This record gives sequence, structure tokens and C-alpha cells, in this order.
Amino acid sequence: MRLQGKIAVVTGAGSGIGRETALLFAREGATVVASDKNAVAVAGVAAEIVAAGGTATAAAVDVSVSAEVSRLLEEAVAAHGRLDILVNNAGFGIPGSVLDTSEEDWNALMSVNVNGVFFGCKYAIPLMRAGGGGAIVNTASTTSRVGVQNRAAYVTSKGAVASLTRAVALDHVADNIRCNAVGPGTVDSSYFDQMYAQSPDPAAFRRSLEIRQPMNRLGRPSEIAQAILFLASDESSFCTGTLLFADGGWTAR
Repeated sequence: MRLQGKIAVVTGAGSGIGRETALLFAREGATVVASDKNAVAVAGVAAEIVAAGGTATAAAVDVSVSAEVSRLLEEAVAAHGRLDILVNNAGFGIPGSVLDTSEEDWNALMSVNVNGVFFGCKYAIPLMRAGGGGAIVNTASTTSRVGVQNRAAYVTSKGAVASLTRAVALDHVADNIRCNAVGPGTVDSSYFDQMYAQSPDPAAFRRSLEIRQPMNRLGRPSEIAQAILFLASDESSFCTGTLLFADGGWTAR
């Protein structure tokens, strides 16, 4: 019960890494406010937590909208008295080089992957400071450190998340607020389903993803959730501004 009594908000909790993080946090004793743009999916996650004996509520939130993020965090504090943990996990990716990426797609991705993290930090920090401190965990990527072909917008956004994480960590260390990020490798999630479907050889495409990691397999969302748990818990009390890679050895090359 490493999060016993903690109040945690997890964005992008309707699927994948966010879902596994919300479920794990609840098992570790946290009261979870699970948010996602997909209202039906995130309601299902909250219901799953409650059915298992945990405590959770669901909120339909578009993290690219400043007012919605502010309201999410204010309502969490109004309901539970404080905010101990924020996981800025919501995000998505699109394929394409800079030549292939439209301005509209670029702006849409940045509004979620970068602005969403900025809004989360901006509105969580005063609430955490008022409560004596807290922990923020952002979802970055191995692409915060290494380049990947045909993912220009995504790589740029995750580099920004890593840099913002370090800035927040240094700016608010005196407020007893820690800010760290997890850097997942390629994870087996619904993100790739459409790519598999569009590939002329889905099995070969999946294999190309697997061999990027020296462990020769895709990561599991539950494995990334464990890394997020470490950064959110008191076990990482001497960590701030850290980017923890959970990538099957990808960035060790």
C-alpha cells in the first residue's frame, strides 16, 4: 500500500498506460480521479476500481483545454481535500516527417502532448503547495533522448515534456513538489492497432517494433505503470527532474 491515503489524478486513464496506472494506484491505496477525453472508457476504469474495492471517480476531460484541466484539479481538491499526485499521461502520436505533417496535425498533437502537461503542472502546483507538497509524473518517451524516423511531431513533443519536467522540478523543489517523467519504450497498446491494420504485413511491422528494444519484445502497459508508481511514491523521495526510461534497453545502445 505504497500510496495509502494519497489523492491522485491520472490523465489519459481510459486505456493503455493510463488505465494500468489508475488500477495500480488504487491497489496501492490511493483515491484515484481518473480522467480521459473518452468518457465511456474512463467511466469503465473507475467502475473496475470500485468493483475491486478501491476508491475512484471518473472525469471526461480534454487536456488541451486549459479550463477543463483547471476544473478537474479544483474539483479533485474540493471532493477530497488535497492533491498529492498528478500523472500527466494523456497524449497521442502521429506518423510523418516535417514535410508530411500538416500544420493542423502538428498543432493538435502539441495541444495535447505539450500544452496538456503544461496546464496540468500550472494548475496542480498551487494546490499541491497549499497542501504541503506533492509529486508530478509526466509521460515522456525514449524519443526524448533518441530520434525516430517518421515521427517528427511526436518526437518533438516528448522532448518538450522532458525539458518541462526538469524546469518544473527546479522551480518548485523548495515547495516540496517533485516532478519526474517516465520514458516508455515501444509499448503494446491500442496506439498501434491502426498502424497494424494499415500495414501490408502486420506481423512484420510488429516485429520491426519489437527488435528496436534489446529485450526483443514490446513493453506492457503494466510495466510502465510500475515505473510511474515508483516516481509517484515516497520510494523516489530523492528524485526530482529525473527521466526514468522503461524501454527494454533501447536507450542503452
